[in-house]
Amino acid sequence: MIRLQLLGLAAAAALLATASAHAEGGDKAAGRTLVYTCAGCHGVPGYSNAYPDYPVPKIVGQNEQYLINALTEYKNGGRTYPTMAAQAQSLSDQNIKDIAAYLSSLAPASK
Repeated sequence: MIRLQLLGLAAAAALLATASAHAEGGDKAAGRTLVYTCAGCHGVPGYSNAYPDYPVPKIVGQNEQYLINALTEYKNGGRTYPTMAAQAQSLSDQNIKDIAAYLSSLAPASK
C-alpha cells in the first residue's frame, strides 16, 4: 500500500514539474495566433522600410531567446524603433514567449 502511495506521489510530482516547466516557456499554438501583425512587415519577401531605407529582418526560424530579448527590449525602451516599440507595448511577457516559441519552431523560408 505504501509503495502505491509513493508511486502516486512520484507521478503527481512529475506531472506538476512538467506543467510548471511548460508554464515557464512559450506556447506555440498561442504564438501562432499572435503573429498575424508581425507578418505584415516581417513576412513580405523583399520588403524594405521607407525611411530610413533598410530591409526588414526575417524573423521566422530565428533563435527563440533572441526573439524574446528583442521584443522585451522594444517593450522596455532598450530598442527604440517606433513601430516595433508600439507593437511590443501591447504584449505581455507570456505573449512574447509564445510568439518566440512559435516563430523559432518554423523553418526559415528558402531564398
